[in-house]
Amino acid sequence: MQAYAVMMKLTKYEHSTLVIEKSGAALVIDPGSFTMPLSDISGVVAIVITHEHADHWTAEQLTRLLDRNPKARILGPAGVAAAASDFAVETVAGGDTVEVEPFTLRFFGEKHAVIHSSIPIVDNVGVLVDDSLYYAGDSYTVPEGVEVDTLAVPIGAPWLKIGDAMDYVLELKPRRSFPVHDSVLSQIGKTMTQARIEAATQQNGGEFFVLEAGESFDL
Repeated sequence: MQAYAVMMKLTKYEHSTLVIEKSGAALVIDPGSFTMPLSDISGVVAIVITHEHADHWTAEQLTRLLDRNPKARILGPAGVAAAASDFAVETVAGGDTVEVEPFTLRFFGEKHAVIHSSIPIVDNVGVLVDDSLYYAGDSYTVPEGVEVDTLAVPIGAPWLKIGDAMDYVLELKPRRSFPVHDSVLSQIGKTMTQARIEAATQQNGGEFFVLEAGESFDL
């Protein structure tokens, strides 16, 4: 009897907030301050926070999610556990694999990309969901030994140069890519940077697509 993979649905919210749904369960990634209040998401089994910066998590967003989903697990690196000490954060690091049914989460990397020599470098992990979707948080961490199917690509940040983001995409060679970390850009800036990432993705035969806030895509 042939086995069929269970479909996952990815929904992008503002900036870098992602919600992945599978088999009636939901995984929330980076519910931050640039995202509208997340008050109506049900079935959440886990919340992944890649690093401690406010555009990737806030106490208010976590409280909203936990009020509706009190059994949801929170996972993040040591810096997140310290910053969100009022919450029960399970510490994860590069090399860890965590099963949160029905999701398998693999973590990569250690640190945030450099913004400036005067600004401390915080802990950061990338997350691979079910060996399908990879999102590195605020870093260019390469998941060693992984063929990336769908890649979430940051396109606008104080630490980001679009040429570096293009090189990152060229190195990973994803089958599909889409832009995230985009709230700091104007529409003109988004159009310009998206075109660069599209070209880099297509150079290795991949497909590029854009999700506006609230739009979904089947993985």
